[in-house]
Amino acid sequence: MSRIDYFHDPEAPSANSVVPSVTAVVTDDAGRLLLIHKTDNDLWALPGGGHDIGESVARTVEREVREETGILVEVMAVTGLYTDPGHVMAYDDGEVRQQFSICFRARPVGGELQTSEESKEVRWVEPATLGDLDIHPSMRLRIEHGLDPERSQPYIG
Repeated sequence: MSRIDYFHDPEAPSANSVVPSVTAVVTDDAGRLLLIHKTDNDLWALPGGGHDIGESVARTVEREVREETGILVEVMAVTGLYTDPGHVMAYDDGEVRQQFSICFRARPVGGELQTSEESKEVRWVEPATLGDLDIHPSMRLRIEHGLDPERSQPYIG
């Protein structure tokens, strides 16, 4: 399924759904960030996805990171709540989803890098090279907040 992200675009379609989702800022001991090259919109992003009935939100983070990257993680903290109604995602099945994402900081505890149906490439990225990658503005904001060592409170917006 493909999608188009609209970010404060007056031509964006109106949202018709909200799905709680998660993303994870996962850094290794060398300070590199775990990113995926997504298959649905061809952008680089933090791993993450929708929250399923019957699981805790921490379990959602662990499952989504493992499914999309092959890396096993331990959730450490919430870094932000991203619910901007000006960011909608239009899918080719007619769903137009308003952003609702909880971002977490997590650390790797095992696994090996691997791709999935949702990730055509997975890699550890040096933060200094993030400017070289095509990353949606909303995702850049999550990355910035998650990598900021001075941030003591989660972002709410």
